[in-house]
Amino acid sequence: MGVNSGWRSRAYQERLLHEAVAEHGSREEAARWVATPDTSPHVRGQAVDVGGAGARSWLAAHGASYGLCRIYDNEPWHYELRPAAVRRGCPQRYADPTHDPRTRR
Repeated sequence: MGVNSGWRSRAYQERLLHEAVAEHGSREEAARWVATPDTSPHVRGQAVDVGGAGARSWLAAHGASYGLCRIYDNEPWHYELRPAAVRRGCPQRYADPTHDPRTRR
């Protein structure tokens, strides 16, 4: 299993956001892919982006047992720490980060 990204500094998250705005043409469209430094679970140390279809498939089947859940339908690589998932399973996914109430600050 490869981790492509884990904890991020606020400055790095801000740079990713600016790059996403340039790529997608607007802050609104970029928000579907990159959170602000204030709302990113990567900045809080609670998210990883995993590489490889095998890793994503394994996490889809077993991640909840370790408190790791896929959160967004549009980001199959993005998993977040959700300790309650060990007992209750992963929460329902959001279509993308713009539907996640945590990103609306």
